[in-house]
Amino acid sequence: MTGPAIELHNVDKFFGDFQALKGITFSVDESERVVICGPSGSGKSTLIRCINKLEAHDGGTITVSGIRLDDDLRNLDAIRRDAGMVFQHFNLFPHLTVLENCALPQILSRGTKRDAAESTAADYLDRVRILDQANKYPGQISGGQKQRAAIARALCMEPKIMLFDEPTSALDPEMIQEVLDVMTELAKAGMTMIVVTHEMGFARMVADRVVYMEQGSIVEIATPKQFFEKPKDSRTRRFLSSIELAFTQSDRLSARTATGVTD
Repeated sequence: MTGPAIELHNVDKFFGDFQALKGITFSVDESERVVICGPSGSGKSTLIRCINKLEAHDGGTITVSGIRLDDDLRNLDAIRRDAGMVFQHFNLFPHLTVLENCALPQILSRGTKRDAAESTAADYLDRVRILDQANKYPGQISGGQKQRAAIARALCMEPKIMLFDEPTSALDPEMIQEVLDVMTELAKAGMTMIVVTHEMGFARMVADRVVYMEQGSIVEIATPKQFFEKPKDSRTRRFLSSIELAFTQSDRLSARTATGVTD
């Protein structure tokens, strides 16, 4: 592959009269990890969903692994083979075991024999450290385990790129770290990643670049050091201040609860 792993140029997206994305232009290199953050409604999830046409963009161009995303279904199939997607709400089939959830996409999309598909599924479940949950149904495992199963399912297709759409936002706080640990391991292994998240600690440790969005536009793109220590735009500084305030209030509430202090 030559050129960036993902390239967006002047991408627009409308929902009726509302413009969700406004002239989005940026690229992601092979093995690069990019975190996209911003307030709710800023267009982060819409952007990542446009990259594999879960949402169709209305203007501009999107290229993934050198293939232009257009109305050609062959191009779309090729892009979706290269770009695995992990969603906020797991999207596991409740009537299938964890192992079957990971094997089925290989069988349907690639025609893989069941034994081979289940062997691959077991390998990736082991990689995300939930092989012992393989024969359970989604309703029998924790939220963190469900999300790790969803990551394993995406990895079974052996993608070149992983797209994460707020993968920890539906999890209880104690389950978030186990999912972030798996994502960190993927990053260290050289996986190209775009991650929409509010987990700023993950952005600091793992991201090569951070993209800040607001009202459908990219406000700032920077390295984590520059983003967190010397953001250029006042909107970025305001966002970071609001996050810091939220964490401070949360810490105070936790301390008051732990000591039995009430209003």
